[in-house]
Amino acid sequence: MQVDFFKANSFRRALPLAAIVLCVPLAALAQDPAPVIGAATLPRDLSPWGMFASADNLVKAVMIGLAFGSVVTWTVWLAKSIELWTVKRAARDGLEAISRARSLNEATKLAGQNDYAVAQLLEAATLEMQMSADTIDKEGIKERIGSRLERIEAGFGRRITRGTNIIATIGATAPFVGLFGTVWGIMNSFIGISQSQTTNLAVVAPGIAEALLATAFGLFAAIPAVVIYNMFARSITGYRALLGDASAEVLRLASRDLDRPAGLRRGHAAAAE
Repeated sequence: MQVDFFKANSFRRALPLAAIVLCVPLAALAQDPAPVIGAATLPRDLSPWGMFASADNLVKAVMIGLAFGSVVTWTVWLAKSIELWTVKRAARDGLEAISRARSLNEATKLAGQNDYAVAQLLEAATLEMQMSADTIDKEGIKERIGSRLERIEAGFGRRITRGTNIIATIGATAPFVGLFGTVWGIMNSFIGISQSQTTNLAVVAPGIAEALLATAFGLFAAIPAVVIYNMFARSITGYRALLGDASAEVLRLASRDLDRPAGLRRGHAAAAE
């Protein structure tokens, strides 16, 4: 009985001590191990401009470059759209004019003032006819005229594509430039996490949002550039088709003049004048 009394007494004394030992770790676990950060130190402006202003300098440079690329894209779109509309309309009018002509001289009179490209084709064919006036090989003359027309057509095709390569470059590289800015920004965010020794989402999220803003800038610059480039590619293909039709029409007129007798050919020239 005495032994049981001492055991019970020791058990009652150990209960408060055990409660204290257990409560201390529970209270410690209930607290956030991360350091407490005041609300005033957290970034509050998460608008696009606020995130840009608080971003890293390299990320800022990336976003400024992408914004400049977007401005270039829309500038080229406006200038090239006006140019394509003008030259396609002129080429269409010139082709319609020379399709009604019966000789090179008549075509020059009808379409010489409508389109510069068609006028160049007619001038090249007429020049070759004059330079080959003392030859009797008609097929050779036609081949030389066709060679001249082909080179003129290729030259105008190259001229109309000026500026589109810039848009293609912006559309191809802008997403990767934006991704580079995002990767750099996320690296800086992770470095800041390690230095602050906290994983609090309110501290981590603004840095990641600033990094992702660079990707948004890249997509904003790339998507319109790709769409505009494809639109220009179709329009330029149509313009080259018009030049090809005009070149074929000029070659037919030259062949028709070569097949006429010399006296009748001079009569058509005099009538055209």
